[in-house]
Amino acid sequence: MRHAQALLAPLLGLGLGLGLALSQLAAGAPDCKSIGPAEHLAFSPAARARWLAPRVRAPGPLDSLYGTVRRFLSVVQLNPFPSELVKALLNELASVKVNEVVQYEAGYMVCAVIAGLYLLLVPTTGLCFCCCRCHRRCGGRVKTEHKALACERTALMAFLLLTTLMLLIGVVCAFVTNQRTHEQTGPSIEAVPETLLSLRGLVSDVPQELQAVAQQFSLPQERVSEELDGVGVSIGSTIHTQLKSTMYPLLAAVGSLGQALQVSMHHLQALNATVVELQAGQQDLEPAVREHRDRLVELLQEAGCQGDCAGALSRARTLELAADFSQVPSVDHVLHRLKGVPEANFSSMVQEENSTFNALPALAAMQTASVVQELKKAVAQQPEGLRMLAEGFPGSEAASHWAQALQEVEESSHPYLQEVQRYETYRWILGCVLCSVVLLVVLCNLLGLNLGIWGLSAREDASHSEAKGEAGARCLMAGVGLSFLFAAPLILLVFATFLVGGNMQTLVCRSWESGELFEFADTPGNLPPSMNLSHLLGLRKNISIHQAYRQCKEGAALWTVLQLNDSYNLEEHLDISQYTNKLQQELQSLKIDTQSLDLLSSAARRDLEALQSSGLQHIHYPDFLVQIQRPVVKTSTEQLAQELEGLAQAQGNSLLGQRLQQEAHGLRNLHQEKVVPQQSLVAKLNLSVRALESSAPNLQLETSDVLANVTYLKGELPAWAARILRNVSECFLAREMDYFSQYVAWVREEVTQRIATCQPLSGALDNSRVILCDMMADPWNAFWFCLAWCTFFLIPSIIFAVKTSKYFRPIRKRLSSTSSEETQLFHIPRVTSLKL
Repeated sequence: MRHAQALLAPLLGLGLGLGLALSQLAAGAPDCKSIGPAEHLAFSPAARARWLAPRVRAPGPLDSLYGTVRRFLSVVQLNPFPSELVKALLNELASVKVNEVVQYEAGYMVCAVIAGLYLLLVPTTGLCFCCCRCHRRCGGRVKTEHKALACERTALMAFLLLTTLMLLIGVVCAFVTNQRTHEQTGPSIEAVPETLLSLRGLVSDVPQELQAVAQQFSLPQERVSEELDGVGVSIGSTIHTQLKSTMYPLLAAVGSLGQALQVSMHHLQALNATVVELQAGQQDLEPAVREHRDRLVELLQEAGCQGDCAGALSRARTLELAADFSQVPSVDHVLHRLKGVPEANFSSMVQEENSTFNALPALAAMQTASVVQELKKAVAQQPEGLRMLAEGFPGSEAASHWAQALQEVEESSHPYLQEVQRYETYRWILGCVLCSVVLLVVLCNLLGLNLGIWGLSAREDASHSEAKGEAGARCLMAGVGLSFLFAAPLILLVFATFLVGGNMQTLVCRSWESGELFEFADTPGNLPPSMNLSHLLGLRKNISIHQAYRQCKEGAALWTVLQLNDSYNLEEHLDISQYTNKLQQELQSLKIDTQSLDLLSSAARRDLEALQSSGLQHIHYPDFLVQIQRPVVKTSTEQLAQELEGLAQAQGNSLLGQRLQQEAHGLRNLHQEKVVPQQSLVAKLNLSVRALESSAPNLQLETSDVLANVTYLKGELPAWAARILRNVSECFLAREMDYFSQYVAWVREEVTQRIATCQPLSGALDNSRVILCDMMADPWNAFWFCLAWCTFFLIPSIIFAVKTSKYFRPIRKRLSSTSSEETQLFHIPRVTSLKL
């Protein structure tokens, strides 16, 4: 009985548990925890690292000289940037008026007049001086000694020395700046191809970078394809997880019910067999008991019976059967309905169903294999917008033209740059020659001064000749001759370099640094259409070159600088809705067949239905208990036999005692042979009756519940599986779409913020300004400034050298007074005759 109750215990909560589980399944969609969130995709940067190293002129001792030259040029060119003149030059050259050019170049015109006067007067003066010297009418010597002679000579020598020092400073600076200009020209020329290459890379790499961005669509494709390989198992596992709280209890209930059915059938069959045996034993026992009773009544009624014969007689008269098992109800009709039950092996069936249910992930993978292949084919395709990402980018065609043009410029610039290098070498040589001439003038002046002073100091010596003073004078005159001879080349070189370098500084560098060039370029109509950046790039909106330069300097991408969001719909190219819709349609075609989950075999169902209709619960078990509770024989045969043995010993009549002894022995044999087996059968019957009485009502109820639950679950399982499949598919689709969303967000950021950063453009402009203005124009201008310094200081050098040379030659008439200052200083003896 306890075993039957234990078997039915799991069934007691099945109805409530199954109903709760089924209500949860039908309540709503499960969350996506079983699928999990999408992993983070690591995309490789498509933008190539571009960084044009900035060029900076290192601070040096010449910076103050450069500043002086710039301030001088600011005084020469007071006019602002000639925007109208430059506009006319760029758009219509024929409309440029000469007077406007002259008006703007007024400062340079003044300098040109000065240079022209210098070029005219200095060589003319030199020619006249040469003629005069040839006729011995100028230059010469001091004819008469006088008191102020020493003062004049000292003043002239001091002025000549000062002028010579100024020339020396100027020529040293000219040498240094000439060499600096030559040294800076080489790296500056080499920087041109580097800058052009960087700009060409900026232009030509954009389509390649966009293509690289489009190609990385394969990363989410590969990840989705990998996860599609396990989508069937994932769906099956999710269905298994969602249904196991329902399936496992139900299968456990079926198994327990099968075991309870087997136990109940065992007890029912045992009950029926025991009743049959009891009825047969009862038919055999009843005549034997009656015969013993009749003989005992006869013996105990004899007159010679001694002892408590009356008591024994009353007990002998009750010697009859108490339990009548012919009165118990028949169970044949129940057994007839349960004939052949159990037909199914419930234990094996439940184990097989559990195995089938646990194999649901593998089953789902097999059933979804064909759809997964179609999904992979759909995933392998690339959206049309991504394929056209590079082709549709604004300025792609112009960029290719620009790249080709920059490449041609780079290739064709080499011979021109070599020519520039060659002409720069010529300029450097010419500058070195002219500087050497000036340096030679300086040396002549210094040597002349030294020899002249030496000659003056030696005049007091009577044996001293005038050769030293004469040599000093000749050195000074040689310097004068060199000055007149090279004045024209010097002023021509100075003015040519001044005109080029000065205009480069005032027209280009100054307006570049102040931003006037950018303002001019940003003003509509100033640039011709062939130079309009927005027109060249095919943009719908004009862009500010100055603003673009600032943004490029900050490292902005071309997307921001060129404001491409107005002319290029990036979101249209990143629209993958058609792609995702196709994936969604393919996912919706996923089907999972759960018909293989029978839950109950046909044999098991027949067994349970037979049990349900058997009427096992309608058997009247109290009728069995009534007979079971009665003794087999009303009087205990064993006690009566013991009592008869005592009476037999108390009898005086040996024959009567012997007969009572025989009856006692017969009763004992009856008890052992027939009463005891009957009692054992009654105990066995009691066990079966008690078990069936306690389990039959619940067994019938649970059989009905299990059949109802199995039928309901079998009917609803496809719908629940489809609902779970739909929810899991939606979660899976959301996970896979997250990969594509990551890609779209990365593309948007890469295209708008990183691809084609235009720092090389601003770097090229900055480097161009540094190369043109700081590294070339400043040394160039400093060179002509120093050379002009020397050129104009040649005039006082000539004057003072000519004047001073007279005092270094012998004097024709000396003062007779020995107290004169001249005599006191040098003690030169009087010369009687001199040859000019």
